[in-house]
Amino acid sequence: MKITVETTITAPIEEVWRAYTTPEDIMQWNAASDDWHTTEASVDLRTGGAFSSHMAAKDGSFSFDFAGIYTNVIPNCLLEYSFGNRTASVDFTQARDGVNVKIIFDAETTHAIEQQQSGWQAILDNFKRHVESRK
Repeated sequence: MKITVETTITAPIEEVWRAYTTPEDIMQWNAASDDWHTTEASVDLRTGGAFSSHMAAKDGSFSFDFAGIYTNVIPNCLLEYSFGNRTASVDFTQARDGVNVKIIFDAETTHAIEQQQSGWQAILDNFKRHVESRK
């Protein structure tokens, strides 16, 4: 099953792309809630390149790595990647009121669909706040 989350960001598409694909930026926005953070991130932004983010609870109780391989990179337009046995795509589309960012990803079987959707949406909402706060 595929899950979709999306938002529209008021910023130039080049700035949205850069913030989504730069490790220093990723560490500032990549968390679903205030009690989590990303402590490390790496990006090899090319088809076949690897990426990873180390996500951790701020109290040190739990952490995990989110990592994968880019399967298609079209700057300022599209990222497709695989992570484990799942895939995702991130579309960046110029709209009249900003840049629409839509993520479509394969659901996993451990957590409820609603939980996965709300978690990924929360991260995307953090991304929106991060980019728009840079004005």
